[in-house]
Amino acid sequence: MYRDNRPGCLMGLLQLFLLDKLFNWLQRSFGFGRGGLIGCGCGPLLLVIFLCLATMIMCNTNWLKLFAPAG
Repeated sequence: MYRDNRPGCLMGLLQLFLLDKLFNWLQRSFGFGRGGLIGCGCGPLLLVIFLCLATMIMCNTNWLKLFAPAG
C-alpha cells in the first residue's frame, strides 16, 4: 500500500512562519548591524542557513541526506 509522507500545505506554512520568527529574532540578536569583525556580525551565515531551511521546507528536500555516508 502506498503511503504519502509529505506534510500538508498548512504544516508547511506553519513551518515557514516559525522559521521567519526565529530568523527575525536571531537577526536582531546576532545578525546584521550587531558589529563583529567585518561589521555585519553573523548575518550572512544566518541568511545562508535560513535560505537552506526555507528551500528544504518548500521543496520537501532533506539536505542532511546529502552528507550521509553511502550504504
